[in-house]
Amino acid sequence: MARANAAYYAGRDPFGAAGDFTTAPEITQAFGECLGLWAAVTWQVMGRPDPVILAEAGPGRGTLMADALRAIRGMVPDFSHALRLHLIETSPLLRAAQRGRLPGATWHDSLAALPPGPMILLANEFLDALPIRQFVRRGGRWAERFVAEGAFVERPAPDAPLPDSGEEGEVREVNEPALGIAGALGTRLAAQGGAALFLDYGPGESGPGDSLQAIRAREAADPLADPGGADLTAHVDFAALARTARASGAAVHGPLPQGVFLSRLGLHSRAAALAASEASIPGGRGARHIEAATRLTAPEAMGRLFKALVLCHPDLPTPPGFEAA
Repeated sequence: MARANAAYYAGRDPFGAAGDFTTAPEITQAFGECLGLWAAVTWQVMGRPDPVILAEAGPGRGTLMADALRAIRGMVPDFSHALRLHLIETSPLLRAAQRGRLPGATWHDSLAALPPGPMILLANEFLDALPIRQFVRRGGRWAERFVAEGAFVERPAPDAPLPDSGEEGEVREVNEPALGIAGALGTRLAAQGGAALFLDYGPGESGPGDSLQAIRAREAADPLADPGGADLTAHVDFAALARTARASGAAVHGPLPQGVFLSRLGLHSRAAALAASEASIPGGRGARHIEAATRLTAPEAMGRLFKALVLCHPDLPTPPGFEAA
């Protein structure tokens, strides 16, 4: 999965109508604007550090951050002056697209390369694309799935990072890169301050299941067919991320259903304002913002499966959107 996805993202722009999938920032500008103002309020409760790192992991075309910065400049100009923009991106093609929208940014190949200091990190649909390991319970032991000659094979896995228990045939997934990021961020945020917001899809509690999937032209595809020609993803284990971040010293808020989080941030109000401002544009352009807000928040669409999770300094007040109902 790691090599296939690296090749996939390095050689194409997969986003939007002509790509394999569409992410929330490409659906409506209200999404990025709400996250930008979330970052601004978080900066204020951090004590308004200047300078402060504003980073994004997996910034795609730069759409989310461009929308976020526009809202920040308009509503919280002090934050726009204090922030230093850093982007984590390995694809040369996507870096070129981001450079056109985000002049003045600094690019890095990994989170570990970010400079020290207080930080606010945004990451939308970043963790799901990281490589997983899959384990299957066979005869009272764990076996690990590998790919050989275009098919899945299983080999004994005495080193499986799982409890030595489970039902016969049960599948468990471990995303070691994601857990490594949670641990490193937990340590950094506890020591240097800040917050990291993740929006991605997966269950709120750890559990068994095979969630590996491939997407090509916005339809499900065979994960083993045409390596590097489709986007490979898997559900995010939010509970495991939270445990790892807490063990590293960070406070954790969530996971919270994305629909609840975005509604609390005012996504519907912003979408309605955009719809009203574009009502006279032919082609129903204004209505698309309302439709997008519903898609992002409705439980039967993206509102329940997608979650919001924040890792932060233990002394930071509850971040916006995570207040008790």
